[in-house]
Amino acid sequence: MPGQPSARGRRTTERKGDVRERAILDTCEALLADKGYDAMTVGDVAEGAGITRGALYFYFGSKQEVVTGLVARTVDHLWERSRATAQADDPRQAITAAMRRTVELWNEHGLVMRTAIDLSLTVPEIGELWKYTADLFIAAITAVLERAGVRAGTEPEQAPAMARALCWMIERTFYHASQESCEKLQEASATCEHIWLTSAGLTV
Repeated sequence: MPGQPSARGRRTTERKGDVRERAILDTCEALLADKGYDAMTVGDVAEGAGITRGALYFYFGSKQEVVTGLVARTVDHLWERSRATAQADDPRQAITAAMRRTVELWNEHGLVMRTAIDLSLTVPEIGELWKYTADLFIAAITAVLERAGVRAGTEPEQAPAMARALCWMIERTFYHASQESCEKLQEASATCEHIWLTSAGLTV
């Protein structure tokens, strides 16, 4: 994402070492599922990626930076999947498509998303990245609401404030649903979609 914060040592352009960096991040995601953030070590990540600890430090300076890199990659996917759909001319279609894409990502990477939320208050880099991502979605939701006829402005009943509340409601609802099952995610999505449509004045 343009302008997003990056962990020290994280490269963003394609190069020979990208395959190794992807292996590090893939291993980190697997270890989050197997051990959790607190229990996994840099040595675990290096071993799983098939490299030495020294080689890993060429890409990331610490376990925290590896996880930050994994969060950055995941929210890149979230934004890329949701950006175009949220820009659809028809607000109803934009809302439905954005929620569908959000379900897909939480199904695939829910653990990473929950880890990001859990660490956002204690790891400044992750907190900054998560806030940046939320701000992008708040802007996108605001645009959808305005296309649906909700007024722009700074009052509580106007589009920006409503978008902020919708964004954080969706985050927390998906956080809890993703810990249960795919079915619960679908139910959460349907509820959030209904609330978003209602807020936009698009329910029948």
